[in-house]
Amino acid sequence: MTSPVMQERPSRPTHVRHVVLGMTVLIYMITYMDRVLISTTAPLIRQELGISLIAMGTIQSVFQYAYAIFQVPGGWLGDKIGPRKALAMIATWWSAFTALTALGWNATSMIVIQWIFGTGIAGAFPIATRSLSRWMRASERGFAQGITHAGSRVGGAAGRNIVTLLMVAFGWRFPFFVFGAVGVLWAIGWWVYYRDTPEDHRGVNPAELNLIHAGGGPRRRAGAAVPWKRILSSGTMLQVALMYVCYQWALSVYLNWFPTYLKEFRGMSLAQMGFYASLPLWTGVVGDLAGGWASDLVLHFTGNITRARRIVGVIGFLIAAAGILPATLTHDPKACVWFSCLAFGGLELTVSVSWAIPLDIAGDFAGSASAVMNSVGNLGGAVSTQLLPVFVKAAGWNTPFLVTSAMCAIGAAMYMKIDASKRIELG
Repeated sequence: MTSPVMQERPSRPTHVRHVVLGMTVLIYMITYMDRVLISTTAPLIRQELGISLIAMGTIQSVFQYAYAIFQVPGGWLGDKIGPRKALAMIATWWSAFTALTALGWNATSMIVIQWIFGTGIAGAFPIATRSLSRWMRASERGFAQGITHAGSRVGGAAGRNIVTLLMVAFGWRFPFFVFGAVGVLWAIGWWVYYRDTPEDHRGVNPAELNLIHAGGGPRRRAGAAVPWKRILSSGTMLQVALMYVCYQWALSVYLNWFPTYLKEFRGMSLAQMGFYASLPLWTGVVGDLAGGWASDLVLHFTGNITRARRIVGVIGFLIAAAGILPATLTHDPKACVWFSCLAFGGLELTVSVSWAIPLDIAGDFAGSASAVMNSVGNLGGAVSTQLLPVFVKAAGWNTPFLVTSAMCAIGAAMYMKIDASKRIELG
């Protein structure tokens, strides 16, 4: 006969939330694998299709305009129908158009395909953020955002290496088919495993459920009306969105143009370009993890969420602003890459805390709040992408990087004003 003591012994929490986090990290990886395809293959695309530097800037900026414009609809979709349906649907959508990019035959066709690709992938980060809002404890949010964004940079870095190998062996079109198939497989796995709330998942035991909800408030289910007026009128939301313009401006330079810069200005071969262009993204992985870890550590010791987010954000932007200068002014191509690694690592310190803030201030509507932040930020990234070849043509390759350094300094100043403890009154 089992004793009462044995009957009352609490069970250990299950780890379904960690599997959910792992699947979210994986989709972040896939998004960046897909996003770096066009920039990594750009030299061969331009050569085969006869596309100018400025036209390539238009192709890449069109993607970012679509990506920016459809952030809010994407975040709304996740809040409305739930992350399970929304992410499975849009991952299938953008993966199909990743593959269709391989069928482009001129600049116009590339512009159309990249626009539709951008509309699909736009909701990925807001919906993924929303998917974690019910699964991660408040004390884990900085780490969760750090590891997911680190996953995106792993995807970008490894993606560049893989794309370079594939396009050298099979041509620039083949990698688009391969990466498109990977996204569809993930969508199937997400639909089968994920559930919108821990309560709906058969693998979650009561101990894990109590752990997730410890210290949390009531949870709204999918379908609740999004309080757009309160989100859009929040001063904190405006500050976060404008700060993110500075981040996306800098990110777009490295994500969209660094391979072309290394090949055309620094004189690297195609193989060298693929390797060295991936290195800043690998240091970005360290920055993402360190930023989330450091923010959670400061929060643990101080209990001050504003200080925890602000310190990391300011330091990261200042490192980026300082690192870009020697990277730009040195005459040594390899030294340029190493200083660029320092700059990009600093830039990525900021990203996990930036994405944790919508969770801090908007709770269950973090998908919509993060969509606003990412939408405004990516408008800045689109402008950056389109203006870079104009700057290069007018004043050379140094100019866009010096402007980017200045934007990072502005980002540091803006972070000093962000109060992550000022929650949006959502009713």
